[in-house]
This record gives sequence, C-alpha cells and structure tokens, in this order.
Amino acid sequence: MLTTDNLNKAIAKSIRFFEKSREPHALLWLAMMHRRFAIAEFADALQRYDQRLIEQPATAALLRVLRRFADRETALQPDDWDAVTTPSDRILVSALYCDRVGLPGSFPEVLQNAANAGGYNLPHVLLTLVRIQENGCALPLPDGFIEAVYRANAALVDADPTTVTDLRLEAAAFLHLAGRGALVQDGFVESVVASQNADGGWGRPKESSGGSDWHSAVLGLLLLLQVR
Repeated sequence: MLTTDNLNKAIAKSIRFFEKSREPHALLWLAMMHRRFAIAEFADALQRYDQRLIEQPATAALLRVLRRFADRETALQPDDWDAVTTPSDRILVSALYCDRVGLPGSFPEVLQNAANAGGYNLPHVLLTLVRIQENGCALPLPDGFIEAVYRANAALVDADPTTVTDLRLEAAAFLHLAGRGALVQDGFVESVVASQNADGGWGRPKESSGGSDWHSAVLGLLLLLQVR
C-alpha cells in the first residue's frame, strides 16, 4: 500500500535525479513543474534551458519554439517555424500556439488519425488536447472523441498495471494532467514507486550501469507530484 511518506520519499529522490540535468527537453518539464508545484530545486530550470539554446545553435530554432511549453511569453524568430519538422512536434506546436495563430482546418482529422494509430500517439494526442484547453482554443471534434482518448490512454496502463514502462508512465501522467487521474489504478502508482531506480529515475533495470532514462524519469516525477 502506498503511504504519504513513501510517496514523498520517492518524489524527493526523483528531484535529486535532475539536480544537474542538461537535457533541454527535460528542463522544459522541470520549469513547468516549478510553475505548477513550486518545486524550489527547479527554479532555475528555464534559465538552464536558455543556456542550452546558446550551446546548441543547430537545434536552437526548434528549442525556441518548444520553449512556450514553459513560458507563454516566449519570443520567436521568423524562421523558427521551419525547424518543426516531425509530425508529433507539429501537432504539439499547433496546440502550444493555437491562441496566437489558430488551428488549421484539418486539425481535427489529424488528431483522429493520430489517436487511431495508437501507441505513443495516444498520450501525445492527450497532451495536445490539454494544451488546447489551457490556451482556450476552440476545436470541433466528434462527440465522444475526447472521452475515447481518455479511455484509450487508461487502457494502456490497465493492460498491465504491475509493469512500469515509459509508455504507461506517459499515459498515466498525462491523464492526471488532464484532470482524469481517477482513471489510473492506484496499483499502478504503487508499482511506479516500487520500481524507482537507485538514482531516483525510471526506465532501465536497476542493475543497469547506464542509469535511468531522463524521459521516463520526468514522467514518473510528474505523475507522483500530481498524485500528491
């Protein structure tokens, strides 16, 4: 059974995992967690992210676009949009900036196709819907579509709530982000705490010498913060 003490210990351990993180995408999430949950250790996450922009000029344009994930006042350069090339990034960026530039007319179909593809597309669609709602953008979708996305993400977790994978962490964390955490079984959260690696993260066996995966570690921490 998950206790408040065990939950707090797991969160503290996970926060320490990111103490010296330089992964830019992780830093965006840390900045968001600082804003939402007042995690003092992440107060400089956005500044660390901006330093990575300077250090990685080859990817600076894409990183500038994604920066709005943590800061709504992010300023772009004219050609930055050209750096958004992958389908998943294009979908998320459309949601991030829908209050500035609107959504394309084809966007409902794009989301439906992504959801139908299953797998990692499902939590990505869910995160997109969360961002659209947060930005207050209108999006005409078929009746029942959003609820179906919730249920499909929950099914990813329910498939085996005793086994913690990156995909299940993502689905569970984003369900909580959408305010539908009740769809995530308590047993899965217990499994997440129990499977935490020695370094405070998740994703790779505890006996691995390579340490935890930053992506799984971000999702695990985000999930536990929302549960708390």
